Amino acid sequence: MNFDEIIPRRGTNSYKWDSATSDDILPMWVADMDFRTAPAIIEALQQRVAHGIFGYTRVPDAYYESVIHWFSHRHGWKIERDWMIYTSGVVPALSAIIKALTTPGDGVLVQTPVYNCFFSSIRNNGCTIVSNPLVRIGNTYVIDYEDLEQKAVNPKTRLMLLCNPHNPAGRVWTREELERIGDICLRHGVTVVSDEIHCELVYPGHTYTPFASLSERFLNNSITCLSPSKAFNMAGLQIANIVSSDADVLRKIDRAININEVCDVNPFGITATIAAYNEGEEWLSQLIDYLYQNYLYMKHFCTEYLPHFPLTDLQGTYLVWMDCRTLGIPSEELEEQLTEKAKLWLNAGTMYGPEGEGFMRWNIACPRTALVEGLKRFTEFVTAQ
Repeated sequence: MNFDEIIPRRGTNSYKWDSATSDDILPMWVADMDFRTAPAIIEALQQRVAHGIFGYTRVPDAYYESVIHWFSHRHGWKIERDWMIYTSGVVPALSAIIKALTTPGDGVLVQTPVYNCFFSSIRNNGCTIVSNPLVRIGNTYVIDYEDLEQKAVNPKTRLMLLCNPHNPAGRVWTREELERIGDICLRHGVTVVSDEIHCELVYPGHTYTPFASLSERFLNNSITCLSPSKAFNMAGLQIANIVSSDADVLRKIDRAININEVCDVNPFGITATIAAYNEGEEWLSQLIDYLYQNYLYMKHFCTEYLPHFPLTDLQGTYLVWMDCRTLGIPSEELEEQLTEKAKLWLNAGTMYGPEGEGFMRWNIACPRTALVEGLKRFTEFVTAQ
């Protein structure tokens, strides 16, 4: 697979590229990739399109079998078919889960800085955001378990949204870390809702562990949200899965999904998922290697030319968290200045909570030449300060 190929995306109604105010802006913000998806997915979709009829669709046995086989083969986690509910995306899944398992005014734990849609999903359901801020040590983040326990002990705290791997901190949580989270939540009656959308994008030296695979106790006290969308660059096809071993919990979630009207999926999402999980593994291995080389290039570049802008160690995802506090410019203002002056669009760290102030998030899922250009523009901006 040629990940160096430049594939023009402007004029395709790309949210990432066509949202820019001018054609000379390089977008390295929203989390989708500038690579074509796996050839097997494209071929399967072409065959489906050739049929020419795109009516309401049912989800076949082959869909469930592909998901079950993938997670068993690749991650050692045996999912039962009757644990699964499909829906149109992980964010709609999170919203439905919160609706199903809380009442307005309940607290939902998050580990900030964290994916911004966690906040909106909590607020939209009338719940309260309870932050357990991650602690930055060196160029990585760790969990403050004492604070987590203090927040979990409140009887109004009902759920914890876990980001595994974590966006934007780039952490791939270890078994030991997940077990400590699980023990705290079990002790205090907090259900873990694990967003594992980035689970395939893990780099050498690190291993993704599905939270629910750790033990029967944790399986029964958790709900997992999964999707091939990040790993296979198919977010626009809108497909995701909710996994829970608790039939009563699943019934409540299924009801919430229907209330939210996100119970239907499209035929292309089904077709693409089956192809991704049945035939996409070799392509994914090549992708992960390319992304890792992009990260190593960026890390080397910043060490040499931007030593005052340290990167958080990237263990997983393709989202790099850069410390820009040396500039003394608030993150939102820095995003505006970079877009206007450097023609480089990054995400302001404060999107992910107040703990992100002074940081910027880079999306490095692009051809190497685009990454080089982005770093060049950033360096010229910094030099001009």
